[in-house]
Amino acid sequence: MEALTAIVVAHDSADALPACLAALAREGVPAIVVDNASGDGSVAVARAHGARVIANPRNEGYGRANNIGVRAADGARHVLILNPDLVLQPGAAAALLAAAQAWPEAGLLAPRIHEPDGRFFYQPRSLLAPYLTNPKGRLALPEGDACAPFLSGACLMIERALFLELGGFDENIFLFYEDDDLCRRVADAGRALIHVHGAVALHGRGRSSAPAPGRVFRTRWHQAWSRAYVSKKYGLPDPSPGLFATNAPKAALAALAFRRSGLERYGGSVAGALAALRGQSALAREGLSP
Repeated sequence: MEALTAIVVAHDSADALPACLAALAREGVPAIVVDNASGDGSVAVARAHGARVIANPRNEGYGRANNIGVRAADGARHVLILNPDLVLQPGAAAALLAAAQAWPEAGLLAPRIHEPDGRFFYQPRSLLAPYLTNPKGRLALPEGDACAPFLSGACLMIERALFLELGGFDENIFLFYEDDDLCRRVADAGRALIHVHGAVALHGRGRSSAPAPGRVFRTRWHQAWSRAYVSKKYGLPDPSPGLFATNAPKAALAALAFRRSGLERYGGSVAGALAALRGQSALAREGLSP
């Protein structure tokens, strides 16, 4: 049995994949790339770098594609779920596996993720975290391994058996908040979320997919819809009315000023909030079955 297999979901990620896959190969971690119907050379790039490729004929979304990859990693004890613009630094995989041995109560483990500006990502609270509450979001960066209220889906390590036992990522979500939801279910199962300080990764935030017309609108639609979905799932107040009220005037002003970027950004949020209020599903928008 392999100690660790990486799952990388790609969508028009040909530019980002080489560095990601080269780092995994250097760490001795085999990779499965699940391609979500890329229109660029992502599949060819992944195969050229020695990854096993699962080429989806349509874009299944982030969580659903990761579930496909984890199910295919049948020889792995742990799976490392990471974005294609995430580059492990030397020793990161070994440090994550060592932390899993040191902290057997851990359900999810994540490396110290450094952003392009040099700071390292650490989210001090989560919408869905009733554990480790931090209402004001006070940021106190850890100086070593630490329990966390949230770990970013940009890079997560979990026992494959536990992931499957919990049902994987929620397949009603096409994009966004699937990592918050998984973190909540891991915590509800009595397992800890561990920030592993000695494992380092570089994250080219927002560079997983190449820019494309309409992508900002689509992204903002799913951000608004998914926030409403997970809020309802866990009995939290519906954020949709507030999202609509905040973004509708901005979208109208952007339209009057002929600012397409603003119209996409704010209009996407308005449309996603309205869809949630009307009970529409993200999967239906994307032409997927539930």
